Amino acid sequence: MTLLVDLVLVLVGAVGTAVVLQREATAQALVLAEFGLAFTVLALVLQAPDVALSLFLVGSTVVPLLVLVAVSKRQESNQQEAQK
Repeated sequence: MTLLVDLVLVLVGAVGTAVVLQREATAQALVLAEFGLAFTVLALVLQAPDVALSLFLVGSTVVPLLVLVAVSKRQESNQQEAQK
């Protein structure tokens, strides 16, 4: 069991590093969703299904979606300022 936990922790670390190294905001939001999935797998491996469900809903769905909405609103705002 500890080997599996170690492997999933390495996965979480690798995906977390990928989130930080991603420069484009939309791509970073997608990698952030993968980071939420990695954390969900970690919670499942640690036998916490209720936490895993919460992590899946918030970390893999809601937060990346909100980031994408914010980025699109920001791009629209920048385009409108450029047209003026």
